[in-house]
Amino acid sequence: MNKKILEIKNLTFDYDDVNILNDINISLNEKDFLAIIGPNGGGKSTLLKLILGILKIQNGTILINHNNPAKELVNIGYVPQNTNINTTFPIKVIEVVLMGHISDKKPLFGYGKDEISCAMGALAQVSMTDFANKKIGLLSGGQRQRVMIARALCNHPSLLLLDEPTASIDVDGQKQIYELLKELNKFIAIIVVSHDISVTLNYANKVAYINRSLTLHNNINKFTTTPQDGHFCEVELMQMFRGEHV
Repeated sequence: MNKKILEIKNLTFDYDDVNILNDINISLNEKDFLAIIGPNGGGKSTLLKLILGILKIQNGTILINHNNPAKELVNIGYVPQNTNINTTFPIKVIEVVLMGHISDKKPLFGYGKDEISCAMGALAQVSMTDFANKKIGLLSGGQRQRVMIARALCNHPSLLLLDEPTASIDVDGQKQIYELLKELNKFIAIIVVSHDISVTLNYANKVAYINRSLTLHNNINKFTTTPQDGHFCEVELMQMFRGEHV
């Protein structure tokens, strides 16, 4: 039986009396891959911030591993959308990954052997060990994104959140990132906010369309074009396109 990693119940959130999210309900198990799609301003980023504990919950509940998100930060890996960095800054790949360690106690004289070993293990997971001592600014966009994913994996999280992970990456790089996420999904739950719906549908098993309210698509690899209560979004459109080629 799959372990429940994330449960969101009756979540509602307002900014200055403007409703942003209304009655959001999502359940995620340990091997689920959830893609979050929807229009700009629809509430996708707000939902991520609530899961990460950046925003305070107003109404409803969010549980990660059956606990308050604030108590589970060590079990959440996060890859932000913007990975543009100062390419002239002299920092090595291994040093970037080591920043992913979440601890109340920071070493006085650098990181310990266990932490370095863990960071190298995270780089191995994303096939980047050969680049450990290279400067981060010398890598391609896809390689830098792999490093950012390794940084998020440093604490062995049970939930990995990624915000537009393939933005500004070429087509080949996008596929490589999603193939990597597919492998990681064998032992970790993944949530991806993405506009790359045509790519995402090949990897996610659930899609949440968010535009203030939520429509959740389960088992999306099963062909169906029946709208949910009149709802019609990119998921139904892509499934219709697939159906024409079955």
